[in-house]
Amino acid sequence: MVQLIWNGLFVGAFYSLIALGYSLVYGVIRLLNFAHGDIYMLGAFAGLWLLGALGGFSASIPVLALLLVLVVSMLATGAAGVLIERVAYRPLRKAPRLSLLITAVGASFVVEYGVRIAVGPNPQVYPMRLDGKALTLFGARFTPQQLLLMGVAVALMLGLDAWITRSREGRAMRAIALDQKASLLMGIDVDKVISRTFFVGSALAGAAGVMAGMFYGKIDFLMGFIIGLKAFTAAVIGGIGNLKGTMLGGLVLGLLESFGSYWLGGEWRDVFAFGFLIVLLSVRPTGLLGAREQERV
Repeated sequence: MVQLIWNGLFVGAFYSLIALGYSLVYGVIRLLNFAHGDIYMLGAFAGLWLLGALGGFSASIPVLALLLVLVVSMLATGAAGVLIERVAYRPLRKAPRLSLLITAVGASFVVEYGVRIAVGPNPQVYPMRLDGKALTLFGARFTPQQLLLMGVAVALMLGLDAWITRSREGRAMRAIALDQKASLLMGIDVDKVISRTFFVGSALAGAAGVMAGMFYGKIDFLMGFIIGLKAFTAAVIGGIGNLKGTMLGGLVLGLLESFGSYWLGGEWRDVFAFGFLIVLLSVRPTGLLGAREQERV
């Protein structure tokens, strides 16, 4: 039982980290950025290229190399997110929602198959793996490297929450989420704040991509598709637009997959998780911590 909980929390931390990007963007401008999963994939490939450039340094000091690659990859994927927002979404911000939705799907395919052209269709092997001797505690087996990755994910999530709740930029983001026109009249640079929202969300997805590559050891250009769907599901379960709810939703989804695999078999894992989503939304359409929106007139 303890092993199942640990496995679920470990995977759920990755889901939460990626889902925060969905929730940030949706909370501010009500956009479902379906290219977000592919930003996660870009982060994994950025980490691959950086580790290749570092060469022997990454093998001699793995933890320092992880932190260096993590920071640079986050900057790169954050910049990619800003570019996507500037080119694909900003010109259509006042267009019908369907146009934005179709554009988001198109942006996803552009990133996905652009990487395929650049690196080829075959899976790539990470030059550095974070694996080690397993330890046992309360009947659960885990490695120090898993604890390190979990710690980094939790630190990034807590840092984001502190930035949103306490910083000037965070207050501006919350103001735009409430009323974009009033925020503009109050002197807030709406375009700048939205770009930073995309930067932060994309940087978190890029960090998750690097950590997934280092832990699992293999990446490919399609890896962002299913993880993007699951991260979106995690955001919906917790209450999309609510950051604490999104973090909770990722952990809940990870636990559901872990217990579903144990009870029903690995092939039923996704059926169990998405079935729970359907049942939850039929009972609570706003998710676990989501609030019902009041229509302003």
